[in-house]
Amino acid sequence: MVVQRRGGRRRARAVAGCVAGGLLAGLLATVGGCSSQTVADQRPGDAPGAAAAVAVLQQAADVLVSSGSSRVRTTLETATGGTRVSIEGRGAYDFEQRRGRLRLALPRDATGAAEHGPITELLAPGALFMRNRGAGIPSDKWVRVDTAGIPDGNLVTGGATDPLTAAELLRGVRRASLVGEEGAGGALVRHYRGTTDIGRAARVASHGVRGPLRAAAKGFTVPLVPFDAYLDGLGRLREVRHRFTVTGRASGARPAGSADGRRAVGVASTTEWYDFGVEAAVELPKPADIYTGKVGSPQK
Repeated sequence: MVVQRRGGRRRARAVAGCVAGGLLAGLLATVGGCSSQTVADQRPGDAPGAAAAVAVLQQAADVLVSSGSSRVRTTLETATGGTRVSIEGRGAYDFEQRRGRLRLALPRDATGAAEHGPITELLAPGALFMRNRGAGIPSDKWVRVDTAGIPDGNLVTGGATDPLTAAELLRGVRRASLVGEEGAGGALVRHYRGTTDIGRAARVASHGVRGPLRAAAKGFTVPLVPFDAYLDGLGRLREVRHRFTVTGRASGARPAGSADGRRAVGVASTTEWYDFGVEAAVELPKPADIYTGKVGSPQK
């Protein structure tokens, strides 16, 4: 799967003085590394130090929380049977309160017409609230989903990876390297590549994220997730792209193509953070505003 990057990024990669140390079987995740103990001091070509690169990434979620808030962009893409599906979202996230708001634009049909209006999602520890989600649901009502009860922990089935969970997933990094430096939105960012382990991340994740990641660790048949992450000079994540491998067990579907009705499908989830410090207060729905009836398929 090829995912095109947005925002007009110019890939002005610096001299990559890193030497690839090997490959994780089946995931093509580069190991080894060129790093130092802090992002600000780290440069491609430094003395090898894969452990330092791992440490920088494992702290990325903490740095986001200390940043307060930001605007976010998300993209979830999958390609199967020659068909590519892309869901894009925009919104803001309050990292201190661990709450966010996204507006998701769903794919158009073959003629280019919108099959379903935008879905609004509110993200909170252990919960996902959706409006305009399904048939028969009043337009002023929200649907609440317990993310610890979803087989994939809501890493992909909600149409976007929770921006904080995307960062928390890096707590499980096993191998990583500094690829180089690139320009992004007028800033210089450092590009890391590696592999993270969902189960390992779940064991050390912060409260509220631990439950969903534990569910994902059980639901995904391939718990190792290749990623590319971009951090600025303050150690803040500017972008991360995870490449998940999901099956019927993780997604809740049973696609044809294998003896048991399941097949592996690649899903690329990209999250971008920008405009740090922006107002991002999110008010969660009152109990009376939450729909408790049966949820149908999304309306066309």
